[in-house]
Amino acid sequence: MSKAAAIDIVSVTKTYGATTAVRAVSLKIPAGSYCCLLGPSGCGKSSTLRMIAGHESITSGDIRLGNTVVTDLPPARRGTAMMFQSYALFPHLDVAENVAFSLKMKGVPKAERHKRALEMLRLTHMEEYAARRPAQLSGGQQQRVALARALITDPEALLLDEPLSALDPFLKIRMRAELKKLQSELGITFVHVTHSQEEAMALADMVVVMNDGRIEQAAVPRTVFERPATAFVARFMGDHNVLSGTVTEATEKSATIGMEGGGAFVASGGGRAAGEAADIAIRTDRVRIGEADDPALGFTGTVSNIEYRGSSVKLSFAGPGIDDFTAIVGDTAFFARPIRVGDTVPLAWSAEDAIVLGRLDA
Repeated sequence: MSKAAAIDIVSVTKTYGATTAVRAVSLKIPAGSYCCLLGPSGCGKSSTLRMIAGHESITSGDIRLGNTVVTDLPPARRGTAMMFQSYALFPHLDVAENVAFSLKMKGVPKAERHKRALEMLRLTHMEEYAARRPAQLSGGQQQRVALARALITDPEALLLDEPLSALDPFLKIRMRAELKKLQSELGITFVHVTHSQEEAMALADMVVVMNDGRIEQAAVPRTVFERPATAFVARFMGDHNVLSGTVTEATEKSATIGMEGGGAFVASGGGRAAGEAADIAIRTDRVRIGEADDPALGFTGTVSNIEYRGSSVKLSFAGPGIDDFTAIVGDTAFFARPIRVGDTVPLAWSAEDAIVLGRLDA
């Protein structure tokens, strides 16, 4: 395989008439890394991927692959390969012919392209299915064929547009492991678009969270999970409660946020001034049922919903000025002292589990 290439996206914007799909995005994806572009539908992640591939023109800005500016190059000359969401296999060709198709277009002799196709099928554990047609394959098998077809071009970067979305939940988990293993073995750069937080966390070396055509945060999965950069990231990842209010007191290392319904909460993080609107995030799995040592690190809430999840229980609460607050507790602890919808209980957390969130315009 070719040496992996770094991808450098420099102030890239994409507009469709009066609609701006991608807004001056800049991002550096290290060579040989697994990068996931994550976000809700319409956030600009697929448009960004297609601009890297050359399947969408760039309105302004540049994209560099390794040392080459590829902004105006056609897809075939970029050193990238694209795996589409639909897999886009040719129904009238067998598996080996599907994989070898790009080599046929380049005029590679039949014997050589068949040999290379079998090598790629061996890599994706599909060699025994070489003579079958796509309709005779399962969804997971079709995905492996699409992967082999993309990899036969010897790309510096493989671009994957929601490759697992058509698979059932059990197969998704299995194919996640296969993708990660394949990327590790090949050592090339993978850029993978997904709307699944779980998928991105499981696969990526770098998670890029997008919203409304912008990058809200780009970091390793643990940082995105533990230290979300903005209120959007905290809410979208689903592992933090977000409380909004006004800064009543601020130091270099912390801020106190006053709530509309009364009460105030302290969180770590500086750079804020009294009177500013601010958001704080509190880890859902670090909220405990019990009295807080400090009133600024807890409140009394009313249970609005209970969801049993096997090893854990998700509890939803409402409180003064707080419509929806979540606590994830272990099943053993919950059933030792069960509570019911409508119960009023004290909630608490530790100072290190509450952080002041940033803003994109900060």
